[in-house]
Amino acid sequence: MAVYSMTGYSTVQSGTASSTADNGAAPDSSARLGVELRSVNSRFLDLSFRLPDELRQTEPALREMLTTKLKRGKVELRVWLESASASELRAPSSATLQKLGSLEDSIKSWLPQAAGLSVADILRIATNEDKKPHDHSDELLKLCKKALKDLLAAREREGARLAEMLRDRTARLRALAEAAVPMVPQLVEQQKTRFLERWKDAMALGGSGTLPEVAQDRALTEATAFAIRIDVAEEITRLSSHLDEIDRLLAAGGELGKRLDFLIQELHREANTLGSKSASLELTRISVDMKVLIEQIREQVQNIE
Repeated sequence: MAVYSMTGYSTVQSGTASSTADNGAAPDSSARLGVELRSVNSRFLDLSFRLPDELRQTEPALREMLTTKLKRGKVELRVWLESASASELRAPSSATLQKLGSLEDSIKSWLPQAAGLSVADILRIATNEDKKPHDHSDELLKLCKKALKDLLAAREREGARLAEMLRDRTARLRALAEAAVPMVPQLVEQQKTRFLERWKDAMALGGSGTLPEVAQDRALTEATAFAIRIDVAEEITRLSSHLDEIDRLLAAGGELGKRLDFLIQELHREANTLGSKSASLELTRISVDMKVLIEQIREQVQNIE
């Protein structure tokens, strides 16, 4: 399976025109229906809809469509319906004019003070009456299906880029871990030599008759305790194990953002421990470099579904 980002964008639109009404009335004006899908990162799936009033009834079907394909992310679906061209003025039919005249006479019989209909009033009423409402629900669902397909493709492309970046960072972390492994024995040997030199200096100043073998044993004991304190073998092993799991998840794909986030926390913990056990500037530098890489991974993992 592919790795999907939670960031993506798509938009589709199409022009439609309703057919002529059965009663011979003028057709509805041409209309353009458009769909826009935006997606950004979120801990959960958060859907929001911005629909025209005449298409509100499609929200349940749209919600079901999105939830079957998307698992995480803050997703906004915006739909617009607009006229593609200005409505043409047409002469009202005789039947319409007769109906308006009859209604006006009826109203005036009850309300003599009522103002008469203007030409603009008649054209507006006649135009609205001649229009036959057009249901765009089916067309909207088709457009949303296309927009969702495009959004998934965009999220997959972004996910592939993120996965490649994560693999690069995990490879660099492995290199740092491998560089840290031989440092501990070197540090122990250096500390052992340092202990022996200190014991010799102390005995020379104090005129002590302590045997060299005793001093050497004491130096070995101190070096062993020092080695235990600075041993980072377990941290390196666990860090390598977490990196293996990250690479495995990236290869498997699918919904892995939350699991990656947990592994990043574990990587950070091991890097912190390695830094706290550091007994040299070089090992400290490795710990800092690891933390920088892990933070870069954390920032990008927040965008993975």
